[in-house]
Amino acid sequence: MRIVSLLPSATEIVYLLGLGPDLVGVTHECDWPADAASKPRVTGSRLPAGATPAEIDALVSAAASGGSGTYHLDRAAIAELAPDLILTQDLCAVCAVPAGHLAAALATLDVASDVVSLSPSTLEDVLAGILNVGEATGRSVQAHAVVEELRARVGRVRTSQAVVPRRRVLALEWGDPLWGAGQWVPEMVEIAGGDPVLATAGSPSRRLSWDEVARARPDVVVYMPCGYHLDAACEQARALLERQRLGSCSVIVADAAGYFSRPGPRLVDGLEALAAALRGEEPDRDVLERLR
Repeated sequence: MRIVSLLPSATEIVYLLGLGPDLVGVTHECDWPADAASKPRVTGSRLPAGATPAEIDALVSAAASGGSGTYHLDRAAIAELAPDLILTQDLCAVCAVPAGHLAAALATLDVASDVVSLSPSTLEDVLAGILNVGEATGRSVQAHAVVEELRARVGRVRTSQAVVPRRRVLALEWGDPLWGAGQWVPEMVEIAGGDPVLATAGSPSRRLSWDEVARARPDVVVYMPCGYHLDAACEQARALLERQRLGSCSVIVADAAGYFSRPGPRLVDGLEALAAALRGEEPDRDVLERLR
């Protein structure tokens, strides 16, 4: 089977199911596992190199209002790869190729591909997506085994955190302007032993004001800028702390691209690391860093 993945999280699922050799095309953002970087890329970024968070937000907002997306799809590359299966999404039409755009592209190409769209809003949706990929690729047995283990790990975190004093946790997915994390992240916070503030599980992220943050009085702020790995996220967080007062709350920075913003199997690793941090343990330095 020849597979093209238009989502970093789908790429991770493909490798998790032992289908790396079948993967013939990926996006410009697919960076894990390392072998994914060796695959042909079928998308590219339209964001200017070195753009600030504020500039990126402005471009994304313009795209959401009817402008072009922040990516471009290489139709010629897809036609040449002639995939049997394409994995895409319908969660965000701005930051990744949605199923509707893909269908329009395929209609102009001489390519007969099956399309599976993964658009989760909850952790259970993420796990269901793994099962869907397994079914589409003939790896249902492997997918069910993987999901069973992931569910067991989530269950162990939930049980262990049931006796931990709960803290008010604000998860921020952007800092300039301020956006609170939504979708599966509030659920992760709750399972990890926190009370999510200014967020609702399964609902989209939303823009916040610093006045709202001050009124919410979080005990912990987890800064997880969407699409950024840990070093860049820490740099942003330090600059943010220089500009804004967050009172006496703890500040934890997360590798969002690896463990929080991509709806793939590594969300469970992020959940485990967050739970340990909320217990007061030293964070897993591959996932989180405590700034204060």
